[in-house]
Amino acid sequence: MLNDKLSLTGALTISLNGEVVRDIDNLVVTTGKTLVATMLQGGSPTPITHMGVGTGSTAAAAADTALGTEVDRNGLAVSGGTATGAVVSYTGTWAPGDGTGALTEAGLFTASSGGVMLCRTVFPVVNKGADDTVTIVWDVTIS
Repeated sequence: MLNDKLSLTGALTISLNGEVVRDIDNLVVTTGKTLVATMLQGGSPTPITHMGVGTGSTAAAAADTALGTEVDRNGLAVSGGTATGAVVSYTGTWAPGDGTGALTEAGLFTASSGGVMLCRTVFPVVNKGADDTVTIVWDVTIS
């Protein structure tokens, strides 16, 4: 009997002023799984174009459709991410003065506001001061 499963997993690395401060796994939420299924079925592709950060602390759940307390959302370095084999990498950057605060959550989205959320994670606080730069590299693996 053939038993093959398709799985989506994600992990992200957060850097503050060029130094890695967090390596975190994430949750691919139900809306994200539906988005991927629609693409596989041949539906109109809606690429992941934005990453958001926030200060919410409620644990990520499959039913999430937004961040708990979004602070800022920026366009990705490469809209739709960069694929290498079965891994798609997304990079978001918050320059000095942008997305400042005690960041504790992040998510990937299909739009600059609203849109479909693919993934969400909650993490120990990363304090981003007004003069700091935060870069998040988020890898989503299909296995």
